Amino acid sequence: MKLRFGAVVFLALAQGAWAQSSVTMFGLIDAGITYVSNEGGGKNVKFDDGIFTPNLFGFRGVEDLGGGYRATFALVNQFSMANGSIIGGGIFARNAYVGIESDRFGGITLGNQYDFMVDSLFAKGNAISMDLTGLYGFRNGPFQRLALPDNPTGAFDWDRTAGSKPVANSVKYSSPTVAGLSGGVMYAFGGVAGSVGADNTVSAGVNYELGPFGVGAAYTNEKYGPAAGVPSTSVRNWGAGMHYTLGALTAKALVTTVHNSFNGAGVWMAEAGGVWKLQPDLFLGAKYMYMKGNEAVSNNHAHQISAAIQYLLTKRTMVYVSADYQRANSGANAQINGVLDANGASGSANQTAARIGLHTLF
Repeated sequence: MKLRFGAVVFLALAQGAWAQSSVTMFGLIDAGITYVSNEGGGKNVKFDDGIFTPNLFGFRGVEDLGGGYRATFALVNQFSMANGSIIGGGIFARNAYVGIESDRFGGITLGNQYDFMVDSLFAKGNAISMDLTGLYGFRNGPFQRLALPDNPTGAFDWDRTAGSKPVANSVKYSSPTVAGLSGGVMYAFGGVAGSVGADNTVSAGVNYELGPFGVGAAYTNEKYGPAAGVPSTSVRNWGAGMHYTLGALTAKALVTTVHNSFNGAGVWMAEAGGVWKLQPDLFLGAKYMYMKGNEAVSNNHAHQISAAIQYLLTKRTMVYVSADYQRANSGANAQINGVLDANGASGSANQTAARIGLHTLF
């Protein structure tokens, strides 16, 4: 059986499952050519990488401690195929954690790791974006006034489901699956002397799976301390999604939100779509997404349609063609997620990103 790419592959590498004791080296590589119809007012054809999945290189390990317990660790780096540089500000900025787990009691991990907007919505297969067009299909739009801290566009991946913002200094508990039910909680320390609650992060998620059906929900709240005269703020996300597989068709639906307490800006999103397995090595998929902001972001909204066709050359390597089209309201500037140049927003309410790419893993 040939291996399905997208969320299934990324989850297998991101979460890991080992027997006995081992250390595994692994990687994901994605590169291609992208056409953007309007990037800062003009057309652009460019080399772009890390789109279908991020380019990752890492180590994962497990040691059998006996009695059903295992020690685990992960060190994961993100890099650019264009010039070989490290992305994220550190050699293991994607993941760097260690922990203990068991099939009976679940696991506790400590370090730099994903919150439950990733674990319960994306990794559990309730978000269709990575099945189709990858980074271009996640959340962004005419919402620069969200003004999210440490964000390249102010609204890039605003619901966190693409995993672009792991949580540092965190402790996470993930439960075992019992009768299809699983979940977990996370707490990240702010490290501010005299104020335990400052700059902290809390996250929680829950999932239920029954055969081909699955549903999940997640919540994350991240606090940011005052800086350069700007008062402290918090960014809150929550979401819920589902997936269902019927024969050759897998359908998914997802709702997520964001709220920035500093300026009261908020956006909600709803998406639905599916992937059809035409042949064992050929997949066709499409989705529709609607995003709507509140008054703090000028009540801007956007529609986005995504489609992709993927062909597996081998179990490890895939070629694909994908396209995303976003239409914002009149007077707003469309901005597809992943179009990250300083002036990446469209000069109009429309923007299209079409891509041909090659993806492989090891």
